[in-house]
Amino acid sequence: MSFGIQDYIFLKELVRNEVSAVIDANGGKLTMAALNDMPYLERCLKESLRLYPSVPLISRVLSEDVKIQSYLLPNGTVLHINIVDIHRDPNFWSNPNEFDPDRFLPEKIQKRHPYSYLPFSAGPRNCIGQRFAMLELKTIVASLVYNFYLEPVDYIRDLRMMTDIITRVTRPIRTRFVPINRAT
Repeated sequence: MSFGIQDYIFLKELVRNEVSAVIDANGGKLTMAALNDMPYLERCLKESLRLYPSVPLISRVLSEDVKIQSYLLPNGTVLHINIVDIHRDPNFWSNPNEFDPDRFLPEKIQKRHPYSYLPFSAGPRNCIGQRFAMLELKTIVASLVYNFYLEPVDYIRDLRMMTDIITRVTRPIRTRFVPINRAT
């Protein structure tokens, strides 16, 4: 998420303000209740996963013949669903290459096609660990932004991604961690 919002200082501050307010209200502890009370952080994480999904595609094998318009796909056909392209399809997402956490406001989610956002797949064969993964992401990011200012070292507008088993960057993304002095 850090490279998703590093060009947007105001977004980083919104995340930091939300995280700090929630953790401070919980006596400085990052509890399960606190994690569930960070909707803006969650929207930022979801938007990061939309732009930079950890897995670039999902493969499925057809268990029966399927007709799509005038095309017949026979039983046994291997389909590859390109998550990266779906997540940047302008038919589903306005300004698809821009980082906009408000895409994940509840009222916008309700209007969206159910298969336009697939960072953990969807349907009966989706990722069984997606809730844990989101909690883990929220825990790590909340801890980092609560304790550090994250400052970009490199300009990332020219970020290049490489697809392998997972999606990863072609070069390191360097970030400076500046401790936040929290006087007690």
